[in-house]
Amino acid sequence: MAKKEETISMIDTFAEFKELKNIDRTTMISVLEESFRNVLAKMFGTDENFDIIVNPDKGDFEIWRNRAVVEDDKVEDPNLQIALSEAKKIDEDYEVGEEVTDEVFFEKFGRRAILNLRQTLASKILELQKDAIYNLYKDKIGQLISAEVYQTWKKEVLLIDDNGNEMLLPKSEQIPGDVFRKGESVRAVIVEVDNKNNNPKIIVSRTSEDFLRRLFELEVPEIHDGLITIHKVARIPGERAKIAVESYDERIDPVGACVGVKGSRIHGIVRELRNENIDVINYTTNISLFIQRALNPAKISSIRLNEEEHKAEVFLKPDEVSLAIGKGGFNIKLAGMLTGYTIDVYRDIDEEVEEDIYLDEFKDEIDEWIIEALKGIGCATAKSVLAKSREELVEGADLEESTVDEVFRILKAEFDDSEEA
Repeated sequence: MAKKEETISMIDTFAEFKELKNIDRTTMISVLEESFRNVLAKMFGTDENFDIIVNPDKGDFEIWRNRAVVEDDKVEDPNLQIALSEAKKIDEDYEVGEEVTDEVFFEKFGRRAILNLRQTLASKILELQKDAIYNLYKDKIGQLISAEVYQTWKKEVLLIDDNGNEMLLPKSEQIPGDVFRKGESVRAVIVEVDNKNNNPKIIVSRTSEDFLRRLFELEVPEIHDGLITIHKVARIPGERAKIAVESYDERIDPVGACVGVKGSRIHGIVRELRNENIDVINYTTNISLFIQRALNPAKISSIRLNEEEHKAEVFLKPDEVSLAIGKGGFNIKLAGMLTGYTIDVYRDIDEEVEEDIYLDEFKDEIDEWIIEALKGIGCATAKSVLAKSREELVEGADLEESTVDEVFRILKAEFDDSEEA
C-alpha cells in the first residue's frame, strides 16, 4: 500500500509541475533533472554515474545507473561497482571491466527520498513561478489590464488576473469615489513591477495618465490605428482632465473623433473615471495658441511668454478670469500641467481703472507666497483684492484673518498715499 501511495505521490509531483505556465520546456527538464541529482547525490555521495531522462509532457522519468563490473570480492562502492555474479544475472555476457547500465526505480529508495524530492521540487517550482511572473510583467508597464477584485482592504485592493496572478491597487492609485466589490472586474494600468527578495509585486493604477491614454486607445479606433496621436495628458483624478490630440490626416477632426457622435466615445471613458470631466483639445507647437486652447473655455485677450523660464502671463477680461481658473483652480492647474508652463492670470485693466496696481509691485511688503495665493483666486491687482470681502479671501485663498487684514492695510495705504499726493 505504501509503495502505491509513493508512486501516486510522484505522479502528483509531475502533474503539478506540468501545469506550470510560462515555463519553457528546456527549463522544466533542467530543473527536474537537477532536483533528482540533488537527492541522488545526498543518498549515494555522487550523481555522476547516473543518467536521468525526463519527459515532462507525459509526466514520467527514467533513471539509469552506470557501474563497473568487478570480481565478487572486489566491490568497494556498490553505487559505482557491481559484482560479476550480479552483472551476469542481468546479462550472461558481462565480463570484468565492462560497464553495466541498469534502470533504477526512484520510488524503491523509500519514502524519505520521495519526500526530499518533493520538497526540492516545490522550492524550485515556487522560485520558477516567481521568476516567470516577474519576467511576464516587467515589460508591460503602462499596459491596460482587466482583473477581478479578490479582496479589499483599507489601504489597497487585491486583484487577480486571468492567469491567476495577484496585483495590488493601492489607495493612492484609486480614483476618488472608487468603490470595489469582491468578484467585480476592474480596469487599470500596470505602473510598477519589482522582484525584491524574489517576491514579485505588480502595482496597478487608475490615477495614472497612462490609464486615460489606454482608455482612449481602446475607445477611439483612429488612435489605435495611429491616425490620431495623443501628445499630452494632464489629470486631477476624479475631477478633471485635459488631453491634447493631433491628426496626421487632414480629413480627420481629432477632437470630434475622440468625443464621438453626441459624445458616444468619451461618455464611456468618463463613466470609467467616475465622471471625471475631460477636455479634448487640438495640439499645436505654437505655445501661445496651445496655452489659449488649454485654458478653454476662457477667452484670452493677450498673452506674454517667458520661454526661458517657461512662464506665461495671461490677460483676460474680468468676467473670463473665473473661467480660466475654474472650479477649485483645476482649469488653470491642468493647463499648466498640459503645457509645461507656469501660468499667471491677470485682469485686463481698462481706462476707467488705470490707477489699479498689479500685486507684484508689492513684493517688498507682501510675501510672495501670499501674492501667489491671491493670484490663484483671480486677484492679480490691488483693487481686485480690495473688491473682495475679508471672508472671501480667508476661505478662497486659504489665508489667516490677520494676514488678510495686513494685506488690506498695505493696499489701502498705497491708494491713500496716492490720493494725498
